[in-house]
Amino acid sequence: MIWVHWCLLAIQIPLGLFTAGHALLYKRDPRAALGWIGVSLTFPIMGPLFYFLFGINRVRTKAIKLERRSPFRIETGREASQRNMLLTSEDLPGEFSHMVRISDAVTRRPLVGGNRIEMLHNGEEAYPPMIEAIEKSERFLYLATYIFETNATGRRFIEALARAAERGVDVRVIIDGVGELYSLPRAGTLLMDKGVRMARFLRPKLLPPSLHINLRNHRKILVADGRVAFMGGMNIGDRHLAENRANPSRVMDTHFRVTGPVINQIEQVFLEDWRFCTGEHVLQQTEPPEPADGAICRTIVEGPNEDLDKLSTILVAAISSARSRVFIMTPYFLPSREMMGALASAALRGLEVDVVLPAKNNLPFVHWATRNMLWELLERGVRVFYQPPPFVHTKLFVVDDYYAHIGSANVDPRSLRLNFELAMEVYDRPFVEVLGSHVEKARERSRQISLDEVDSRSLPARTRDALAWLFTPYL
Repeated sequence: MIWVHWCLLAIQIPLGLFTAGHALLYKRDPRAALGWIGVSLTFPIMGPLFYFLFGINRVRTKAIKLERRSPFRIETGREASQRNMLLTSEDLPGEFSHMVRISDAVTRRPLVGGNRIEMLHNGEEAYPPMIEAIEKSERFLYLATYIFETNATGRRFIEALARAAERGVDVRVIIDGVGELYSLPRAGTLLMDKGVRMARFLRPKLLPPSLHINLRNHRKILVADGRVAFMGGMNIGDRHLAENRANPSRVMDTHFRVTGPVINQIEQVFLEDWRFCTGEHVLQQTEPPEPADGAICRTIVEGPNEDLDKLSTILVAAISSARSRVFIMTPYFLPSREMMGALASAALRGLEVDVVLPAKNNLPFVHWATRNMLWELLERGVRVFYQPPPFVHTKLFVVDDYYAHIGSANVDPRSLRLNFELAMEVYDRPFVEVLGSHVEKARERSRQISLDEVDSRSLPARTRDALAWLFTPYL
């Protein structure tokens, strides 16, 4: 048996050093690099194996290859400007100019005006117009979602999509490979049985190994004929019917109905994901209309195939640019050190900085990790509120009276570094006032958390919260 030991040692040493060196050179987050180096060197054979399965980002490589072969690409600012599609900081009032310059520098999509955005509360308000848009579609339907349940709500969507495909509409559906597993039978199977084209995003497989557990498509998109789109944070399923008080797992959430030129960008995002999943090149079917009066918007895509921390950079810049208030409503709150510093600085400048979280989270370990770091913000004057049940899945980011973010991203490492997310920045006073009012109403029915409450946690609770916090980069 001694020779087995020496053989394993002979394999582990070069293998461990190789994987540790790979993590050192290619991991851009020092915490992740240090963690994987420790795993690779500490756990013989299994450490390098886990790094090979979970630590290497093959997604970016695949995305780059597909982009090089793509027959279409996202317009740069100069190309869009030549088509009168680009709004610059000079075209907007002075309070917008700083944020526009920052977003221009880190995104690849132009700002477009003439959009209308309607806030929809829970599935009761969101699902009927989505089904109606599917039923009225004539040319194409693009749907992407993380979770697609096959309960009564999911079946209504499946039947509507099948009817659209039967009448000749170009229907394409993307479901996340892990999110689809939340419900059986799987929605993708039911859709294919009815003749609807669908693709699974990074479906986990053992042979050949494809276990991208941490790289999920979290985007929620519905585009119908290029005339109307829906986006936000709401999945498809009965759980979002929040008025059904008999459902113990009901969830409160918001979604958004969008019309206007920005739909062209939402459509682009879907087609990029479709190409990523299938390798199929599908040309856009909608030409963007000329800008007009209305909300000024642009989409922001985030994911492992994008520039690192794009969305996080924009959020931190927006907080630093705030003049009167910053409102954040999110179910999962694990901000980066840079964002925590920006929030604390804004509060110390005398701004109204409020973070609204669910009192009872559907992911307890995220709630525990958040509690471990809240004292740093509370100590600097950031106010934190816990919303009473049911669980609130809404994601809103509001700065002053003119700037907001909506979409699928949470304020945590999973959304800002690992997941494929879709956000939309909006410059529009009336719409931002609606979002601000929504956060204020939620704050009024919530309980404010004090620094004393956080400091008075028992030793077992502190230990539990601190242990959960150690895994923050992976939660």
